[in-house]
Amino acid sequence: MTERLAPAETVAHAAALRAQIEQANYRYHVLDDPEITDAEYDRLMRELEALEAEHPALASPDSPTRKVGARAQGGFAEVRHAIPMLSLGNAFEQDGESDRERFREVAEFERRIEQTLKRREPVFSVEPKLDGLAISLRYEHGVFVQGATRGDGETGEDVTANLRTVRAIPLRLRNGKNQDESLRLRSTGWPDVLEVRGEVIMLHKDFEAFNAYARKHGEKPLANPRNGAAGSLRQLDPAVTAKRRLSFFAYAIGAVEGGELPPTHSATLRQLREWGFPVSPEVDTARGFDGLIAYYRRIGAKRDSLPYDIDGVVYKLDDYAGQREMGFVSRAPRWAIAHKFPAQEQITTVEAIEIQIGRTGAATPVARLAPVQVAGVTVTNATLHNADQVARLDVRVGDTVIVRRAGDVIPEVVRVMPELRPPHTRPWHMPAHCPVCGSELLREEGAAAWRCSGGLICAAQRKEALIHFASRRAMDIEGLGERFAEALVELDIVHSPADLYGLGVDDFVEMKRRIDERDGTTPETVKAGKVATKWAENLVAGIEASKRTTLARFLFALGIMHIGESTAKTLAAWLGRLEFVRSTPAAVLRVLPDIGSEVATSIAGFFAQAGNEQVVDALLEAGITFSDEGAPSPQLRARLDFGVLLGMANINKLGPKSCALLAQHFSTLDQLLAGGSAHWITAGVPQTAATSLEHHLADPAALAALREAEAAMQRLLAAIPHTAKAATAPLEGQTFVLTGTLASLSRDEAKDRLEALGAKVSGSVSKKTSAVIAGEATGSKLDKAQELGVPVWDEAQLLALLGKHEAG
Repeated sequence: MTERLAPAETVAHAAALRAQIEQANYRYHVLDDPEITDAEYDRLMRELEALEAEHPALASPDSPTRKVGARAQGGFAEVRHAIPMLSLGNAFEQDGESDRERFREVAEFERRIEQTLKRREPVFSVEPKLDGLAISLRYEHGVFVQGATRGDGETGEDVTANLRTVRAIPLRLRNGKNQDESLRLRSTGWPDVLEVRGEVIMLHKDFEAFNAYARKHGEKPLANPRNGAAGSLRQLDPAVTAKRRLSFFAYAIGAVEGGELPPTHSATLRQLREWGFPVSPEVDTARGFDGLIAYYRRIGAKRDSLPYDIDGVVYKLDDYAGQREMGFVSRAPRWAIAHKFPAQEQITTVEAIEIQIGRTGAATPVARLAPVQVAGVTVTNATLHNADQVARLDVRVGDTVIVRRAGDVIPEVVRVMPELRPPHTRPWHMPAHCPVCGSELLREEGAAAWRCSGGLICAAQRKEALIHFASRRAMDIEGLGERFAEALVELDIVHSPADLYGLGVDDFVEMKRRIDERDGTTPETVKAGKVATKWAENLVAGIEASKRTTLARFLFALGIMHIGESTAKTLAAWLGRLEFVRSTPAAVLRVLPDIGSEVATSIAGFFAQAGNEQVVDALLEAGITFSDEGAPSPQLRARLDFGVLLGMANINKLGPKSCALLAQHFSTLDQLLAGGSAHWITAGVPQTAATSLEHHLADPAALAALREAEAAMQRLLAAIPHTAKAATAPLEGQTFVLTGTLASLSRDEAKDRLEALGAKVSGSVSKKTSAVIAGEATGSKLDKAQELGVPVWDEAQLLALLGKHEAG
């Protein structure tokens, strides 16, 4: 049936309504000068909704009525940022007499810019550090098309539908047309593609209004405005987000294509304001160190009267040319810094010290406190960070302490008042076992952190373990997203990843029914007795398909601390079979490339835990097999001998030269023991080293560890076929960087194939990069390659390289 066209006067009336609503949004959120009441705004919106309902052809993606979209199914999709959303370094106030002593980190930041750019008192764009959720908004030809959270800086979550409910975010950029002459903008047009970064926040008045409503209706109030903003934006149903009034302030740009922006950050913010984005009215410019500190004090004095939460101020070098020259260090720009305000403090008493196991197994001591108000929030718990911090502060149960809300979010104990300590208190010590699963708590060598070693069986880590296990780069179980993984754990259906392989369609349908019942989201079709099962059938098929995988993926999926994809590939390539990975002690693992003492200890410690071993056995019994298992690498022959074994034991005063001398005369531990110290000295080992070795071998535990390592070494060497020769991978020693989108294969596929040939694939360009492989829509990596003179290849050159070596 042909859709009936709306009369011309109706089209004009709808356009006028949209213009009025957009103008009202701009006046309210950008200019802070509303011209109509909320009731009038609602009337205009209802009238436009009625027109679009009667004439669907009038509706458009950028209509204000599209502020509430469809519910997200099964969680949020990933969005890879075209330009990473980097974090900032922090500066804090310190002890000192002068400003340059008290704010020495800011002084050093400003001095470094002066010296690098050879400028006196550079100009900075300065702004309050908003306390909300960082997001990126993408506009194409002036229309909002996608919004994403910051995530880990490289990849965020697609929350476009929820961001459409935020009135402060323009769905279409303004260009000054059809505006009152007094408000006409000086815009020269927007780029074809524009990414705007900013902060979604909840104003104090909206936070208080929501909590008042929640308390009145028996609902759970929000903890604070920051949590309110973050939690509201991650609701799967945009209608829920729409009920929680959020605000937005723009503060930066990301990718820009097909257009130019002003040469300075401050001018860019003014341009963003003209295009319809709210920008904090506290944004300003400052010159040199003195200007920065004056701004810091001015905003600090206004902090309590601002309508939103801030936890400091941000300084950014104003001109973009200077920013490019300053560059970046690690994941933070060298041209910007966050200057944090001192946290607010109160006095209370410690009622207990307990261990809290995080999602990744970190064991954090937490002080349970007598309730106290800190910065307007009732605090009953405070982190003690780690055992070293507890010992440094000497915090004991019963102590009077000063508690601070660090960053206005996480309360922490900062000082004990020993003069008020009651008698008979005792120092606190880290317990030996996890309070959740009973597994051993282990401390990393040279680190402050303790962790629960029961990664696959600990209930506290269960959700994280399952989400990671099913993720795309691990077992790649299609359909098992974060929401379902969390539900399987919360509903006590899955206790370890092995349990997944015993579930059927009926189990998942029942899980979904219980989720919907719990959340009050049961679809009307289900209430009517129509239950869809295709999704559950697909999920079961995805679990079944994951049984055939690679050893590297499986090892990565286990979530062993410090074991990323690269290390998992090293273990698989060098040891060949899971049985060798499970049984090789840390002393032998350390001979593998890029595996140091800490990583080796983590691997061996993981498989030493009975609970983890049981889960691995259960996964194998469920039918998981590996397409790439084989013999250990022949290159191990050059890395494993008796001298290496002695060196890995880290025996005091027994250096590499002495180990090599001993290996020339003794090929086994039994021969070494039979020889005795006199023969060791005859072999050329110094007296002090021989004495140290003798003492080491006299320790039963040390001798047992050496025997275990020797047995593992012999097993590995025996498993290498005699005819096998050590071969050098064709691309070993070469480093490649991928940028842009490839047409014939994904970047993950390209990375895997390059690594299989021995190459390293890096995320950043340096002078050591062998080549940058550029696809469509490349980013700054291409510019960096051209700047450094690094070869740039197209996709055809990559495919030719892969074809040449893979065929060989």
